[in-house]
Amino acid sequence: MKSSKIRFRAACLFVLPLMLLSSSIFAQVERIENKYSASRFKDFFNRNHIDSIYNLFSPDMQAALPREKAHEFLGALKAQAGVIRRMDFKRYDGPYASYKTSFGKGTFAVNIALDANHRINGFFVKPYEDDSLIKPERTTTSLNLPFKGEWTVVWGGDTKELNYHVEDTAQKNAFDFVITDAKGKSFKSTGKTNADYYAFGQPIFAPCDAEVIDVIDGVIDNKPGEMNKLDITGNTVVLRTSKDEYLFFAHFKQHSIKVKKGMQVSAGTLLGLCGNSGHSSEPHLHFHIQNTNDLFSGTGIKAYFESIKVNGSVRKDYSPIQKDKISPVK
Repeated sequence: MKSSKIRFRAACLFVLPLMLLSSSIFAQVERIENKYSASRFKDFFNRNHIDSIYNLFSPDMQAALPREKAHEFLGALKAQAGVIRRMDFKRYDGPYASYKTSFGKGTFAVNIALDANHRINGFFVKPYEDDSLIKPERTTTSLNLPFKGEWTVVWGGDTKELNYHVEDTAQKNAFDFVITDAKGKSFKSTGKTNADYYAFGQPIFAPCDAEVIDVIDGVIDNKPGEMNKLDITGNTVVLRTSKDEYLFFAHFKQHSIKVKKGMQVSAGTLLGLCGNSGHSSEPHLHFHIQNTNDLFSGTGIKAYFESIKVNGSVRKDYSPIQKDKISPVK
């Protein structure tokens, strides 16, 4: 599932919350283009050359933050935080290079994203948190796999190369699962009908005890190769655990969901059948966990499964990645 590449988020009190996502960088060594842009930003900011900073912006950034607003925004930042004394690269956070930035009046995290032409197309500031104090965003609920038999991870992992979902805050730790044959194909025959796909109609189970807090059913399954552009998740089940973790299951087969909103389910309860509804080009299961029940404002939580078989070997407390072949331990 994908969402808009333009998104707005609060940073800190004096900062206009602007984020424009379009590029992705995942190495943890500062790239030369980021180092150069951060250096120019620091120099122009300290010399009050706001027009020069504005000229570093991409066209989309300039449209979202016009020249007058840029003066207002950066002027307020300068007035309240002071000059920049030092910018130390810490890590890449999705498409952003994050810098521990010492201003005259405090230390903040300054985050800068660049487009393909190395122009600034995302910028936000927030209070700096020491990496050693940041708790990992992972599940605390014990989880089983939500299916039987062997499935293949199509998308899963922490980089864009492994998992395109990482650009979406809520879905950043999502998985897409299919079933493949010995040749790596997810379908038999021509693949022109949903019934040709091995995953289509396979049962999907609750991976833990939880409450059903939302159900969407009745969405027509797509023809393979086509997608419903108006309905992202299609037929959907959302579960809430006792630890307030929200489990999203998407793209169920039309009219196959077996649970109702308000039900308490146990691990292993049948939720429905795998389908091809919503923003889906072939039958598969989309599964992710986040910290709220709102798909558009939540933050993703990384799912670890208690004990599963991965490429033939048993793994404990494991989060699958792309191309893993996984199955429950019998």
